[in-house]
Amino acid sequence: MRRTRNTRLIALTATAAILLAGCSTTPADSPEPAGDELVSDGTFTLYSGRSETLVQPLIDIFEQQTGITVDVRYGNTAELGALLLEEGERTPAHAFLSQDAGALGALANAGLFAPLPAEITDRVPAGFTSTDDSWVGVTGRARVIVYDGDEFTPEEMPASVDAFTDPEWSGRFGIAPTNASFQSFITAYRVLNGEAAADEWLAGIVANDPQLFENNGAILTAVGEGVIDAGLINHYYWFRQAAEAGEANMRAQLAYPAAGDAGSIVNVTGAGLLSAGATDADALEFIEFLVSADAQKYFVEETFEYPFVAGVDAPEGLPALESLVNPDLDLADLESLEATQALLAKHGLI
Repeated sequence: MRRTRNTRLIALTATAAILLAGCSTTPADSPEPAGDELVSDGTFTLYSGRSETLVQPLIDIFEQQTGITVDVRYGNTAELGALLLEEGERTPAHAFLSQDAGALGALANAGLFAPLPAEITDRVPAGFTSTDDSWVGVTGRARVIVYDGDEFTPEEMPASVDAFTDPEWSGRFGIAPTNASFQSFITAYRVLNGEAAADEWLAGIVANDPQLFENNGAILTAVGEGVIDAGLINHYYWFRQAAEAGEANMRAQLAYPAAGDAGSIVNVTGAGLLSAGATDADALEFIEFLVSADAQKYFVEETFEYPFVAGVDAPEGLPALESLVNPDLDLADLESLEATQALLAKHGLI
């Protein structure tokens, strides 16, 4: 399937310049974990599971604001998480920016994060960050159903993702099994409904001959072009495209699964200080920057994600975050990424 080509880089760069104009050029005092003496050499290495077109303009702001150089390695969140587990204490990375909570939880369980100071983690409400200060949530992304608005009304969309195992959806439904967000959804399905139910759901999806895509953007494009009827994505892909094309011109539309359904989860992007960078003041300052008002406003205005910091409003048109949260799901339970990947491999999806 054809992949969506992001055309927002020029606009993002312009926004970066505007944000930068309002930022101090004097580095802020870095928070200091108790008992650790922080060291700054003006540079650090970041592994980013978020794409370059999305976050590089924000990194540029940070670099110009602080004078700190960020050496970034971009990649798929799941692949970078696996690489960090393999590298362990030998990793050259000082910080990790993840697309989802699952990879963060797996690294935390492996003891690869240094604890963050409370002055950073306390900025984010409980439920959207780690319970042990091992990592901090940065933004929220809701899982949604994207569907062909020329063919269906909102009322015709299923209230549960379980409906997509029905034979009527054979060949008409799209997923991105290698994508970290989809893998976190499967992990949530396992946690909420049990291993057997998740196995059965994937077997039903595979039996329906789903269309496989590399990422959420490709699914959105396929629905918008009438190639498939529906798929699972994160909400912000639709809002970014609608901001460019105009909502009235969007053939693809969104439906939110019923609250409590495994398909209705709010996952988070997040960041952690790797134990290899436990005393790196520059990496810690970057993580603090991610939960600053300026960075949160950037994510709202440029990626249409939910902010977590008090005083920063969510993008217009989004349902209230509280209405989407599944009370039975603790994001800390999404750490069992390897079990999810093994299940996906069992069904030939990765």
